[in-house]
Amino acid sequence: MSEIPTTILVVDDDEFTAELTGMVLEAADYTVVIAVGGMEALEVMAQDPTVRMVVSDMNMPFINGIQLFSELREQGYNQPFILLTGDDAAPLRVAHPDMDAVLTKDEDLQEALPNLVESLLLRD
Repeated sequence: MSEIPTTILVVDDDEFTAELTGMVLEAADYTVVIAVGGMEALEVMAQDPTVRMVVSDMNMPFINGIQLFSELREQGYNQPFILLTGDDAAPLRVAHPDMDAVLTKDEDLQEALPNLVESLLLRD
């Protein structure tokens, strides 16, 4: 990894869950910015040019993870986007092949998420 910290935006309407996801990424030496919900995420993206990736919950009020992904792409943001879901990820992967990744929030997330983040950043 480079000397410059990689900033990842974590989006979740549940602040506790966002903090837990952030801790997983911080343990892997990433810098984390948390947005509580999709509206706040759009504000963060507009104000923080250092964000290199977005990790978002699927089920949020007002703007869900898929809508957030679409809105960011419409606004010209092309950072890798990982969607986290408490449901089965496979149908979402099939329905949204343009999304970089969809992960299920389960016991494997602590290991799977940092590995996926690293592989997407290396691809970028």
